[in-house]
Amino acid sequence: TTFTQGNQKKDFEIEMRLIAVESCQIRHTALEAARISINRKLSEQIGSDNFYLQIRPYPHHVIREHKMATGAGADRISSGMRAAFGKPVGTAARVYSNDIVMVGRTNADGAKKMKDALHKASIKLPTPCKIEITKGKEISEKIGI
Repeated sequence: TTFTQGNQKKDFEIEMRLIAVESCQIRHTALEAARISINRKLSEQIGSDNFYLQIRPYPHHVIREHKMATGAGADRISSGMRAAFGKPVGTAARVYSNDIVMVGRTNADGAKKMKDALHKASIKLPTPCKIEITKGKEISEKIGI
């Protein structure tokens, strides 16, 4: 996963944040799906030089799974819960309520598209999210966001 995308050097007029409403664990696959969805939508519509995207949480928490045998004769094969540490199946980022998940920056002409892209990304995450405009509120009110 790339955690920053777009134009990092440009100073943009509007900054939006995707904020988690509830605490949860976001798997690395969900973060990647959200990132791909935003990047594809914004690159097509406003171009990769006209936005900046940052993913804040890092998926460092290893998720493990203890696979259990099922079916006929499974009791002879399995050892039950003995040595049930499990095998790593993926990683997750622990996110608490009101944590910033993503930060997006753009100019006034791409603000509505950025908000739509952040909303589409929030659907791919396991927690309800809200979008907060932190920079350029007066510009966004003129546009009608």
